[in-house]
Amino acid sequence: MSDDHVYLTLAEGHEDDTRWAYGTGFEDPLHGVDTTVPEGVDATALAADCTALADDALISAQRLAEWVTRAPELEEEVALANIGLDLLGQARLLYTRAGQADGTGRDEDAYAYLRDAADFRNVRLAELPRGDFAFAILRLLVLSSWRLAHFQRLAEHPDPVLAAVAAKGVKELAYHRQYAAEWAVRLGDGTEESHRRMRAAWTEVAPYLAELHAAHDAREEVDAVLGQVAEAAGLPLPTLPALPGAGREGEHTAHLAPLLAELQDVARANPGATW
Repeated sequence: MSDDHVYLTLAEGHEDDTRWAYGTGFEDPLHGVDTTVPEGVDATALAADCTALADDALISAQRLAEWVTRAPELEEEVALANIGLDLLGQARLLYTRAGQADGTGRDEDAYAYLRDAADFRNVRLAELPRGDFAFAILRLLVLSSWRLAHFQRLAEHPDPVLAAVAAKGVKELAYHRQYAAEWAVRLGDGTEESHRRMRAAWTEVAPYLAELHAAHDAREEVDAVLGQVAEAAGLPLPTLPALPGAGREGEHTAHLAPLLAELQDVARANPGATW
């Protein structure tokens, strides 16, 4: 391949990203930001949007955490875990904003640990089982590309808190996308086995793309990224019918409830405990 790698192109405009301390920045993105919901902003809609975006991040982070001790190399295990920490940080900020906006004052733990599967509004792609490394990489590529495009829009949101969270998230998500693109090209353009697995991953992910576009319309940006990566990786983009159901409406796969049972076990066994 030429030096003009797809991931170098995707990284343009994000050259100042810090890559070694995802989710551990010392700058508070909400420092000095007024948390009062501005006039003209629908507080109920704001809370719903923040909750859905936080659910996407929380469930994605939990799936990425499953790669600890399972990744092909220690370096990739650390990278995936830290990407998960980025997403967990986004979820915490968004859940807190949701509790402020809806007037309940619920904290992040209440949203994460005290709701059942039907109450979650994450997209279904995030909750699918861990799969193999090829699937994990492709799912990360798709979700980070989609989330990045949406957060770039939200950085101009009239609610200053959501705008600040999104602006911080853009820098993180740009790296998530770049990391996934690197591996997608490496696997697709690698051995016969890695190429086969990437093709299989595309087939698994494709039926969930329509749900992403319906949840937040970033089709043009996402399709452009996926097309660019697929071309560099020598992978065809399958066109498959969308699977029925919508996570944004509380319709989930059978995989979400077991994931939440594990995630929420300690908190529910010890209600009101702090740690």
